Amino acid sequence: MALIYIVEDDDSIREIEEYALKNVGHDVKGFPCAKDFFDGIEQKLPDLCLVDIMLPDKDGNEIVKKLRGKSQTKRLPIIMVTAKTTELDLVKGIENGADDYIKKPFSVMELISRVKALLRRVEPDMDQNIVLDDLVINDAKHVVTLGGNIIDLTYKEYELLSLLMRNIGIVLSRDVILEKVWGMSFEGESRTIDMHVKTLRHKLGDYGNRIRTVRNVGYVIE
Repeated sequence: MALIYIVEDDDSIREIEEYALKNVGHDVKGFPCAKDFFDGIEQKLPDLCLVDIMLPDKDGNEIVKKLRGKSQTKRLPIIMVTAKTTELDLVKGIENGADDYIKKPFSVMELISRVKALLRRVEPDMDQNIVLDDLVINDAKHVVTLGGNIIDLTYKEYELLSLLMRNIGIVLSRDVILEKVWGMSFEGESRTIDMHVKTLRHKLGDYGNRIRTVRNVGYVIE
């Protein structure tokens, strides 16, 4: 199931949200303020965030704008939780980049349903090919083709290319790549990424030049 972060300064509400989402199988972590939340983001990216608007150290709308301004969290699914119910408040949250909102007070079933619906919307379509000109990834068959010819990739090379192509034009940091491709338990060196990028570029021929190194940050495919 999904890893969900909750930013909520009201302990009782946060505990209810955590309990409800854990009960349906999600891995949940709560934060009482924006600072703790952003510290958590640096450690591991979640699959979805619930963000309260009224927080002690930063407005929830500011959190959303900051998340949307960073390449690693630009597409992170966000649900705003708010006691503000005017149309202007709700529109402002959506315009700042929130995907959905929940008004307080809310029922546990509504919370679970909204989270489930958003996760379903952002799930990758396994029947949909990922295409970059003549380079095509078919996740349903786990096959990569270039100009119609199958490219023989190792499992990690495939996962690396898939991650890059799902984020075309977005620079992915080494930490994000290690987490998404190798997992948090990986204890090797970051040079592992460099070696896999090198072999991947070689196998892709001229298309390998589209994987660009961003010094001191990571990699991007363009």
